[in-house]
Amino acid sequence: MNNENDIHTIYNPRSNTRINPNSVTNKEAQLVRTTSRDGSYHNVESNYVSHDDNKERVAKKSISIKANLYKLWRACFSASAKKIYCGVWVTVCITASWVAGTHFIKYLFHSYSIISMYNTSDIPPHLEHLSSSDGLSPTEIFCDSIRNFRNNNFTAGRFLIRCSSFCVLWVLTNYMYVNSLRFLLATDVIALFATNVAYVYLLSWVILHEQFVGLRIVAIILCNTGVALLAYMDGTAKNYTLKNVLLATSAAASFAIYKVLFKKTFGNVTLGQLSLFFSLTGMLNATLLWPVCLILYFTDVEILQWDKLPWSILFGASFFFLITHLLGNFSVAVTYDLFITLGLITSVPVSAALDIVLYGTNFYGMKLAGIILISVGFFLVMFPNDWPDYITRLLRWNRKNRGPQLASQRTDPDFRTGLIRSNLRSPSGRVK
Repeated sequence: MNNENDIHTIYNPRSNTRINPNSVTNKEAQLVRTTSRDGSYHNVESNYVSHDDNKERVAKKSISIKANLYKLWRACFSASAKKIYCGVWVTVCITASWVAGTHFIKYLFHSYSIISMYNTSDIPPHLEHLSSSDGLSPTEIFCDSIRNFRNNNFTAGRFLIRCSSFCVLWVLTNYMYVNSLRFLLATDVIALFATNVAYVYLLSWVILHEQFVGLRIVAIILCNTGVALLAYMDGTAKNYTLKNVLLATSAAASFAIYKVLFKKTFGNVTLGQLSLFFSLTGMLNATLLWPVCLILYFTDVEILQWDKLPWSILFGASFFFLITHLLGNFSVAVTYDLFITLGLITSVPVSAALDIVLYGTNFYGMKLAGIILISVGFFLVMFPNDWPDYITRLLRWNRKNRGPQLASQRTDPDFRTGLIRSNLRSPSGRVK
């Protein structure tokens, strides 16, 4: 007879009804009673799973997959991800336009440096439409920009004086940059101009009282070392190399002064204010500085043959530098400033490839070492202020992931054989 306490399974049914052994009626795993050789009974967990459990598990798995796909979709199309995508395109465009403009001027430098400087100066149009995302008309944005300048205690005369100062500083930067191409390769000049990020940080620390970061001081030292190596890459006998390296470095320093003084004078500005400032600077450039070209022409400092001027190349250089200037100043609305600055250093390998293909240049010795040191210093300057925190997080994450793996590799000490894994004693018990 069956005991009342017995579990009714397919081996111990309550009735005489025959149950198919392949079917399981309970949703949970069943316990099966088996008999051992000594006659005792014990329960064994059944491996049978119901069809409903399979459906429920598949449903949960599909829901988790959909949730993970949705999270991935949100991460790929979030606001920060879109800024990163735009930043990559901005870096590529700045690199291409900067390299193209520099190589155009390198082709023209020997006779048309002043004309190239004049055409590549700061003459952007008044791009008010870039600020019209709020549904405002260009007139309203123009009035709002003037109102913001007035709120910062800028009168008309004071604003014109500031714009004239920045106009002269920008033209001086372009003039030194263009004339440094007289004896230097485009790659050398681009690398030397990339040191402006180090000078920007140094001036920001002194003038704007930014946070002191020791790593960036090391970056400044590396950049200066790279400049020194490039200055003497042709030996001490060729003084023109030293002069042109100093000229390109002065252009980088002048550009750094321009950026820091702009931040100090105007602070954080809107795109409308930025457009108004550059438009007025461009008009002052075209209005006040044209006598300089006439003076250089009539004093025979610059000999120009108007019928032989390569106007297509001149306009091409002006166009590419204008694109670089616009992207460098207005792309901050769609991406991070880091990607804009990276365009300066990514131009170095692209320009080097063009120099090798077009002029058969070989980069070796002090020239190669100087460019590498400047590049390393550039990337060190771009490190964030709290870079040690990121390294600490990375170490903690690595330790957390490797912890279970290291724990599984450990073995318990065997005191009978002397295998105690001690750093002070050998497995035999002797002191090491």
